[in-house]
Amino acid sequence: MKVIKIGNIKIGGGNPFVLIAGPCVIESLSTTLLIAEKLQGITSKLNIPFIFKASYDKANRTSIKSYRGPGLKKGLEILNKVKKRFNVPILTDVHCKEDVKKIAKVADIIQIPAFLSRQTDLLIEAAKTKKIVNIKKGQFLAPWDIRRVIEKVASVGNEKIILTERGFSFGYNNLVVDFRSIPIMKETGYPVVFDATHSVQLPGGKGSSSGGERQMVSCLAKAAAAVGIDGLFLEVHPNPEKALCDGPNSISLSSLPELLKLIKEIDGVVKGSK
Repeated sequence: MKVIKIGNIKIGGGNPFVLIAGPCVIESLSTTLLIAEKLQGITSKLNIPFIFKASYDKANRTSIKSYRGPGLKKGLEILNKVKKRFNVPILTDVHCKEDVKKIAKVADIIQIPAFLSRQTDLLIEAAKTKKIVNIKKGQFLAPWDIRRVIEKVASVGNEKIILTERGFSFGYNNLVVDFRSIPIMKETGYPVVFDATHSVQLPGGKGSSSGGERQMVSCLAKAAAAVGIDGLFLEVHPNPEKALCDGPNSISLSSLPELLKLIKEIDGVVKGSK
């Protein structure tokens, strides 16, 4: 399996799992810095490699009235401050190819949202930056379909690819995780991350916004670790009930240490490091 490197962090190849975590969307500079500081402290104490994630603009919100984020310019300024203050890699998602070059100046990983995982021009534009590209597998794609997506990114010579499983549409306003998808996606040779928080999302479940079952995050995360993942993706917030985006499926910062301890233990057993 390919090993994707970001500084001293190694993703894949049997290395310990990496945590990709942060708020769904940038709410303010102070909140973003607070979350980043807490996450760095937790992961440093547990010796878990950490990548900070947050969105500057959520262009696929359920309602036109939903909070989208601070926008490209201000959002990248905040992400750059996080990067410099805490010396952590940054992941953010992109919704239009016009933003890609500006994002590449700050982000270490450019993420392709699940809804856009078949958008050829966007995938190729992200790949041309030579940055790592994290592809969220669409809720509408079978795990073997991801090979066609990989081909698009690799077509311009970029094989720094990470794949993320985030559940499959299961009827209306519901998602289900088929854990067979993780080993199937790993057959491509690329690292596979499991997004435990979006996997419990109930898309459009509240009518004008999405619902979620955050009480199931721990169950799914542990199951994914047992299958053998290279990274865990989590959306976290100091107070999920008041989060401006994806609160119902985000987990609280206070609950994170215990969950990560369990995941680390399972990961160690699966990969033979214990």
